[in-house]
Amino acid sequence: MKATKLLFIIAALLLASSPVLAAASCREEVEAGAEIGVVVTLQPQVQFVEKVGGDKVNVTVMVPPGVSPHTYEPTPGQMKAVANAEIYAKVGSGIEFELVWLDNIVAQNKGITVVDCSEGITLIEMSNEHEHEEAGDSNHKGRMDPHIWMSPINAKVMVENICNGLIVVDPDNNTYYESNRDAYLRRLTLLDQDIKDDLSDITNRFFMVFHPSFGYYAEEYNLTMLPIEEEGKEPTAAGLARLIVQAKEHDIKIVFAEPQFNPESASVIADAIEGNIAFIDPLAEDYIENMRLITGELAQAME
Repeated sequence: MKATKLLFIIAALLLASSPVLAAASCREEVEAGAEIGVVVTLQPQVQFVEKVGGDKVNVTVMVPPGVSPHTYEPTPGQMKAVANAEIYAKVGSGIEFELVWLDNIVAQNKGITVVDCSEGITLIEMSNEHEHEEAGDSNHKGRMDPHIWMSPINAKVMVENICNGLIVVDPDNNTYYESNRDAYLRRLTLLDQDIKDDLSDITNRFFMVFHPSFGYYAEEYNLTMLPIEEEGKEPTAAGLARLIVQAKEHDIKIVFAEPQFNPESASVIADAIEGNIAFIDPLAEDYIENMRLITGELAQAME
């Protein structure tokens, strides 16, 4: 085994010693007045960190806008940012980017504190709509849904975990972080209630979307997500035919797609049902505004 790979493995084992915060015992104290370098995996986490950390943090995101966290590879510049950071806030729910890259990434900085944003969140299984599966197909069974941030309730837990991580590396400013956290949590509570209100009068609670990013949102607000993609693959011709029938049965007129993925299959279904295609983005940086936009689009589609 090459020495470099062995070092990666040893570092990864050290970092895995705590489910929420890892390598905290190795960290260096943050210099007074210095910004804390925080690396996150996804765009929505940027707002979580900045709203809690305020002017005391400098955030780097690994998966940039418009690309899929299932396929993205980090750049040398991003690896340098990790090497100089105090915190890596991972999503922690099985995002493919983290499964493939995280051990090697954090091995670049043995003193980094790893925050598991998913700690305390109950994962759900990926959508398994038997209506559009072949008889006996069980591809989705047992695969957990990594898109935890798509529920504002889960987002609140993620924010709590980020706040705890900031306090670990910068305990002198704990009241500052806690005050910011509480203010942002109040905004998330209001967001949750507003979404409930906006969706309260919807009678047709089915929506169709290309990538199954909205499972936690659907569960939180009593909706049914009908995903087009299965196990990261485009649907077969037979699968498309079933989805078209399903869309007609549920009187779906708008088929949603995400900007990170090819919308061709969604367009085919929209044409077949004489409907339209619309884009909603689960990875936009302005989390609260984006969740309001998504809710508005869904509410209009399900009227």
